[in-house]
Amino acid sequence: MKLKHLHNGKQKQGRNDLNLCMSRCKYQCFVLIMSLLAINACKNKKTDAETPVSVVEINPAYKTLNDSIRQFPEDASLYLRRAIRLTQENAHELAYDDFHKAWNLQPVLQNALPYAANLSILGKHAERISLLEKVYHDNNANPQAGRLLAEAYAGFGKPDQALAIYNNMLGRDSLDPETLYEKAILLEQLKDTSGAIKALQKAYFAQGVDTYGLELAHLYAEQKNPKSIQICDFILKQDSALILIDPFFIKGIYYANIKQYLKAIAQFDSCISRDWKTTDAYLEKGRAFFQMGNFNAAMQTFNMAITVSNTDPDAYFWLGRSYEALHKKTEAISNYRKAISLDKDFIEARQRMDMLEAGFAHPSH
Repeated sequence: MKLKHLHNGKQKQGRNDLNLCMSRCKYQCFVLIMSLLAINACKNKKTDAETPVSVVEINPAYKTLNDSIRQFPEDASLYLRRAIRLTQENAHELAYDDFHKAWNLQPVLQNALPYAANLSILGKHAERISLLEKVYHDNNANPQAGRLLAEAYAGFGKPDQALAIYNNMLGRDSLDPETLYEKAILLEQLKDTSGAIKALQKAYFAQGVDTYGLELAHLYAEQKNPKSIQICDFILKQDSALILIDPFFIKGIYYANIKQYLKAIAQFDSCISRDWKTTDAYLEKGRAFFQMGNFNAAMQTFNMAITVSNTDPDAYFWLGRSYEALHKKTEAISNYRKAISLDKDFIEARQRMDMLEAGFAHPSH
């Protein structure tokens, strides 16, 4: 899986994500204002034969664009500009019509990419796949079109089609690092760890960016392969700003997996010293203490994780495990219940809670 901790390092190239930073409240106010304007405009209509206006078409903030669209109704770029402005206002439903219009007027890649992003935001996955299939058919030499379609297939439960796209692209360019990386992520999701490692090795060899190296190091760590340490140490040597966290975290995972818990704890402490809000570092550090049988230290660490993020079910679960190991069943049950309240599908927490409530003894490990 993609690491959650990649705060730094070079980001993947060629993404066309739209700006989604506006709040839901702002969007609701935006729609309300435009709706009121639309109602007022409709009241002022003289005849039923006139074409209805939308809330966008009568919004004064869009007057210049709207006038241009009325003057040049076949200009796709104008609809695209308005759609992007609406997206920046977080008005994705309203932007949908303009993206659709721009695509119908001019079905080219530059109109398809933001339209596809809009469909993803709105959860119109089938429509998005249909769009991207058309785009890929017309631009199958464009790697971005292929990767977007493969991502859409993978997200829509069609991994075989996604792999076919990746393999077809790699048949044309066997060392395309981003396609290798995306293929590796999919293979990892499909539990094909060896295939994922091979793809990541090629990606990292082709382009030695941190993103590829850290993902490879993470898989090595889970395989108890010391190459994980080599990659992380190399990346840390390049980190002159001393801001990276993930290499320490991955090294901690490696040491924990080979049961060198004190070394693991030292790495997780390095994560925390650089960012004390790294919840997963507290969780893994607490689990290391737990495996060592130091349940009091584990409890202190899990409580710190809860202080950092009181909505993480794993923190309550492992705090419950620690209480259970100390034979404090009431406290253990309470924390298992909190974990379940945050994650209704937390099966192990529910099983342990039910067993304790039923009075069954359960081993601590």
